[in-house]
Amino acid sequence: MVAHVTTVAFQGIEAVPVDVQVQIAPGFPGIVIVGLPDKAVAESRERVRAALHASGLALPPKRIVVNLAPADLPKEGSHYDLPIALGLMAGLGVLPGEQLADFVVLGELALDGTVAPVAGVLPAAIGANAMGRGLICPAACGPEAAWAGGDMEILAPRSLIALANHFKGTQVLTRPEPALRRDAGGLADLADIRGQESARRGLEIAAAGGHNLLMAGPPGAGKSMLASRLPSILPPLAPKELLEVSMIASIGGELSGGKLTDRRPFRAPHHSASMAAMVGGGLRARPGEASLAHHGVLFLDELPEFTPQVLDSLRQPLEAGEVVIARANHRVSYPARFQLVAAMNPCRCGMAGEPGQSCARGPRCAADYQARLSGPFLDRIDMRIEVPAVAATDLIGASASEASVTVAGRVAVARAIQAERFLALAPGSSGINAHCATSLIETIAALDPAGERLLHDAATALKLSARGYHRVLKVARTIADLDGAETVGRIHLAEALSYRVGGERILAAA
Repeated sequence: MVAHVTTVAFQGIEAVPVDVQVQIAPGFPGIVIVGLPDKAVAESRERVRAALHASGLALPPKRIVVNLAPADLPKEGSHYDLPIALGLMAGLGVLPGEQLADFVVLGELALDGTVAPVAGVLPAAIGANAMGRGLICPAACGPEAAWAGGDMEILAPRSLIALANHFKGTQVLTRPEPALRRDAGGLADLADIRGQESARRGLEIAAAGGHNLLMAGPPGAGKSMLASRLPSILPPLAPKELLEVSMIASIGGELSGGKLTDRRPFRAPHHSASMAAMVGGGLRARPGEASLAHHGVLFLDELPEFTPQVLDSLRQPLEAGEVVIARANHRVSYPARFQLVAAMNPCRCGMAGEPGQSCARGPRCAADYQARLSGPFLDRIDMRIEVPAVAATDLIGASASEASVTVAGRVAVARAIQAERFLALAPGSSGINAHCATSLIETIAALDPAGERLLHDAATALKLSARGYHRVLKVARTIADLDGAETVGRIHLAEALSYRVGGERILAAA
């Protein structure tokens, strides 16, 4: 007799069904696991044996074969412990195999028989719901799984004994409730920023249209401070976005206590991050910072300090909105539709171009430092702004700046205008100007004759690429949306071009 229990393997954020087949037959005593298991799966035999012993169940002195089908699909992770243990219990007649057939099972076992949390419960729950089955998962992951569907049966036991008692009818496991994480502390407020009116304006435009932004200025000017306050003016995640972001966070093991949050991700990796850490990869092809920032912000401070290979690896995700990790034996795709915000000093000493300051190496210092950024990478940044230093004397007695809640209101109105426009023109799109298709941008950002002449002259003077041309139009459309204008005027285009000029200065220095 062979007992069957269904679990899943993960390919990106997709849950692929895996049939755990357990056979107890005469032969030399021992447990053999086949079906391309990795080290964590192979070690599950000892965890399962100890957990069953702690639960009062001894394995018979027979040969036990566990097959993870399909056999050509690599199996990775510790979440196979629970389905293997339940397969053994069903094979021994302790649990009813016909009831287990209605569930997808995943969970890690501790040596005392308790069920430990694992990554990927939310994608597994969504996959189980699509198969018309329930889910058995660790108790700590129950609130996460409950988001997959209100009418879906979910069992979240704390131990093997609790699950066995549930199927016997002596203990009933209640369905977990979906939970949202409420962060105790509020977000940093823009009211803390003194001065920097042009930088605040650029930050508002970037938030309204989802545009990539590069801030350049001397140390202490407030670049990192501005970037850290961007989440406070971004709208909360829509339900569909919340689900996508949470699935990636679940795969990456980033969901605390199984609770979801509607705040947009804000990832700020250190400049020593490797390529695998940035775009994903490694032995198990886990999502990187670019994917964990999906529908949120990826902030790169000290931009030229990142290795050029790591920065150039972001070029494809910035265009396609996804990361494809290709290996010899598998290919994994993760969503990565993020907003890039970066900050940099003008040179290594940080004082190039500042009044009253001089650099010991002269213009070469700035040229060598900025040359670490490739032209194709900079071409994908919509807005480049200069953040000048603020004198300490200007901060004394300075009046309070505009609060984030006020700016967030204008951003929300602009995004609502964009969402309504794209719903009519391109249903199913992301609904913000930064992600507008090339075929639509000239339609939604049609220029008057004066604007066309200005753009023609600017494109010639700045030597805009085709990508740069379209990105200028997208920024101009966002500025018009913030003004509540139906059409893009010359003044909107002029401001959009001013944010492109800053980048051309950087390229000229490089």
